[in-house]
Amino acid sequence: MFTGIIEAVGEIKQVTPLGTFLSGFVADGLCIDIAPGALDLSDVKTGDSIAVNGVCLTVTALAGDTFTVDVSRETLDCTKGLDQRGGRVNLEKALRLSDRLGGHLVSGHVDDIGEVVKFELSGESYLLVIRAPSVLLKYIAKKGSITVDGVSLTVNWITADEFGISLIPHTLAMTTLHDLECGAKVNLEIDMLARYIERAISGTVNYDRGLT
Repeated sequence: MFTGIIEAVGEIKQVTPLGTFLSGFVADGLCIDIAPGALDLSDVKTGDSIAVNGVCLTVTALAGDTFTVDVSRETLDCTKGLDQRGGRVNLEKALRLSDRLGGHLVSGHVDDIGEVVKFELSGESYLLVIRAPSVLLKYIAKKGSITVDGVSLTVNWITADEFGISLIPHTLAMTTLHDLECGAKVNLEIDMLARYIERAISGTVNYDRGLT
């Protein structure tokens, strides 16, 4: 579990195929080495979870100034920003029960990918407009929470297919969001409370891989 408050911006240093396990199974995924930037790894051990651009990943190795994660093909197909060497990524260590919840509860399970349609200065902040997949829209509400590339943000307004967010300079300075431009793809995770409320109200069971 995470909060969506980014602790550091890291860099993908190496991307290699996972290869073949001892059992002979060939894994269609990637092994990724990440430089943690200012993220303190002194309390991190193999098996711990770190959110990378909003994706909850398990640390498989620690060596010098990098940590390693394995990413399955399923995860790569459902997210963006994890397979580019030299790419900058938002990082957050898993939440401890004693931590302050500065953002909102974030699972690190990306729901879908959105597209930036506007990113421009608006007064003393920046306006970020994202076109969201239709399957997610009913879970997004004005003044509700949403996670964009791992960053906990508040929705200012929503239309039939887009939602708008105001970004303060501090958020831009501490995350990769200042690198965004029109056409960029972003990882989206809806507020988990919205998901459970919809499930309780609808009374239906979701048997497929998508949201209902």
